[in-house]
Amino acid sequence: MLKNDLISKNPLGAFNVVTSGDKSSERMGLIMARAGLGKTAILVQIALDNMLKGKKVLHVSIGQSIEKTKAWYDDILADITAGSKPENLAELQRELMGNRMIMTFNESSFSRPKLEERLNDLIYQDIFRPSCMVIDGLDFGKVDRASLEDMSDLQAKADLNLWFSALTHRDNSEVSPEGIPAPCNKVADLFDSVIVLQAKSNGESKVFLNIVKDTTGCIEPGKTLRLDPTSLIVWGTRF
Repeated sequence: MLKNDLISKNPLGAFNVVTSGDKSSERMGLIMARAGLGKTAILVQIALDNMLKGKKVLHVSIGQSIEKTKAWYDDILADITAGSKPENLAELQRELMGNRMIMTFNESSFSRPKLEERLNDLIYQDIFRPSCMVIDGLDFGKVDRASLEDMSDLQAKADLNLWFSALTHRDNSEVSPEGIPAPCNKVADLFDSVIVLQAKSNGESKVFLNIVKDTTGCIEPGKTLRLDPTSLIVWGTRF
């Protein structure tokens, strides 16, 4: 089946293991990179792994339109299903879109209370109950520790597999003892898993996905993947 084939080829599925009680390993995860290296693409590939496994995903986009967020899913799904039979693809698309909801915020309006209010509306009205949430576009340079502790509390209360993206900058070389760069180096202890994307060039462009931290035991820190520098897809690779 197309779906099972896609699941088996996504190395990021290692972050979505099944544990006791038949639940995914809940965590607060972080994907860090400079602009344009693929933070959103990796978030979407983590989300797609959950969606392929029948789990509900809430994609929270800060400062980006619903249409642009949908385009990320459409483009990546088109890449990873290239060559599939149209009838199989149409059925898969219908199933996947039923497992995803996109929620947008302006940068100035995002907060844990507002997110929790909208999330509770979805759950209590039996509209949508996510087991995975990805938050893209949060400015970690403006977020204090207390706000992230609030998000950690929400993640634990809602039993979520929660992932953020964070932008790094060339002009700040500070890192935590674990190797987690600014602006998240001083809040590194709040995250269970941290992925850092790095670009290297010695005649050809290369983007590497580095596992800097994972306290859940799913993936050993130090593992690395090479991304396709054009599509930013990890499908078909292995740690």
